[in-house]
Amino acid sequence: QVQLVETGGGLVQAGGSLRLSCAASGRTFSTYAMGWFRQAPGKEREFVAAITWNGGTTYYADSVKGRFSISRDNAKKTVLLQMNSLKPEDTAVYYCAAERSISIATIKWASGYDYWGQGTQVTVSS
Repeated sequence: QVQLVETGGGLVQAGGSLRLSCAASGRTFSTYAMGWFRQAPGKEREFVAAITWNGGTTYYADSVKGRFSISRDNAKKTVLLQMNSLKPEDTAVYYCAAERSISIATIKWASGYDYWGQGTQVTVSS
């Protein structure tokens, strides 16, 4: 099992940057694919970014491509989401997720992940 804790959310003006961090517990963190999802009020949870167990491949939602960057440090058991050029529509609760047995076909699906953090609020003002 793995437990996840997100930090780094906050209030930022449009055009600004934030870096979210997801700290994981558990000895097998390096075997898990990791994802970031977000959920705005009244909307479904949506995929933001994902990274394979070794960091070799990353995936992004079209809405964040070129602005967000996901990375991981397996030695520190941490996944980062660097968010630049933030827009008001990026406002949401951001969740970190982990899954060991996930395929490329499902890595962008929230239902594909078994482990979730509690979320961190990101608010972008216009």
